[in-house]
Amino acid sequence: MKIDLTDTTSSRINAGLIQARRAIGTPAVGMVLTLVIVTDEGSAYDALKAATEASKEHPSRILVVIKRPGRSPRDRALARLDAEVLVGSEAGTGETVVLRLHGELAQHAESVVLPLLLPDAPVVVWWPEAGPENLAADPLGRLGQRRISDAASAEDPVASLGLRAETYAPGDTDLAWTRITPWRSMLAAALDQKHSTISSAVVEGEAYNPSTELLALWLADRLGVPVERKISRGPGITAVHLASADGEICLDRPDGALAELAMPGQPDRHVALKRRETSELIAEELRRLDPDDIYRSTVQFGVKHLIPESGKAAAAEGEPSRGASKATPSRKASPEQKEAQAGKTAATQAQKAASGTGSAGKASSK
Repeated sequence: MKIDLTDTTSSRINAGLIQARRAIGTPAVGMVLTLVIVTDEGSAYDALKAATEASKEHPSRILVVIKRPGRSPRDRALARLDAEVLVGSEAGTGETVVLRLHGELAQHAESVVLPLLLPDAPVVVWWPEAGPENLAADPLGRLGQRRISDAASAEDPVASLGLRAETYAPGDTDLAWTRITPWRSMLAAALDQKHSTISSAVVEGEAYNPSTELLALWLADRLGVPVERKISRGPGITAVHLASADGEICLDRPDGALAELAMPGQPDRHVALKRRETSELIAEELRRLDPDDIYRSTVQFGVKHLIPESGKAAAAEGEPSRGASKATPSRKASPEQKEAQAGKTAATQAQKAASGTGSAGKASSK
C-alpha cells in the first residue's frame, strides 16, 4: 500500500503508517530497528532497493531522507515536507517512508526524522554516497548506534579512509570494510591450517579501491609484517600472497567470482569469493550494532603507508604498477606487533587474524 502526503508533518506521517498497517490487516509492529538512509534523488532508488532486500533478514522501518534545499533564494526560503508511505508488499517485510525535505527544512532533517524512529529500537544511519566529514558529529549521525559510509563512492576513496580514521567514533563503519569479509575469513582459515611464520605479504587490486587498501592495512596490523600493495586491472581485489617459511600462500581471484587457494604441501583448491551486492553488505552490517574494534584498529593503522604517486600515475595510464607502496608497522605499533616482527610463530599470527574475522569481528568483503 502506498500513501502520498504533500506539505505534511511528522505526526501526519505517523498517522499514515498506522492507517496503512490497519488497511492491510497487520496492525502489530514487528520491526527490530530503524534504518535511516541519507541520500540524493539520483541514488535513492538503488539505496532503497538494497535496504528493502536487506529488510527480509532484518525487518525494519526504513526512512529515506532526500534533501532538496533549492537553488534560488526563494526556494531556499521555503520549508516543506513531502512524504511517501509504503507498507506491505511494496516495502518488503517492514515499512518505508520516503521524506523529501525542501528549502530551509533540509538543514534540520533530524527534527523530521526523530519523531518517526521506532521506540526502544536501535537506529542505523547509512550514507550510500559521500557522507559527512564526521559521521558521529552529524545531526542525523548522532541519532544512530551504527553509522555506515562508503569510501568507494567518494571522489578520492583513499583520502576518505584517512578522514574516517581521523574522525572515528564507536559505531562508525564503512562498506569498503564490509566487502573484505570473505577475504579476511579465507586468509585467517588458511593461516589456521598452515602454522608457518609469515614474513611479508603482497595485496593486488585495482587502483583507488578502498577495500584493497583496508585489506593490506589489516594484514599489516594483525600480522605485524610489511605488506606490499600492487596495482592490478581488477575487478576489485585480485590476489593476496603471503610469504611463509614453508613457501607462498596465495589466494588468487582474477574474475571477481571464483578464487584459487594455493598452500605449500596441499593441492590447489577453488573457493567461492564473488563480489557481493549492496543489499548483502547492508544485511551483514545490520547483524551487529556494537562498535567494531577491528575496523577501528585497521583504519587508524595508517592509510598514509599506501598508494604512492607512482602507483596512481601508472593506474591513470592503464598500466599495472610494478612499483608498490608498503604498509609497514608504524611507530605506534603495539608490543604484540613488535613481537610478531621479531619472530612470532605462525600459530599466533593465525590466532590474531582469526580474532578479527566473521560477522562479530566485522570483516569486509570484496
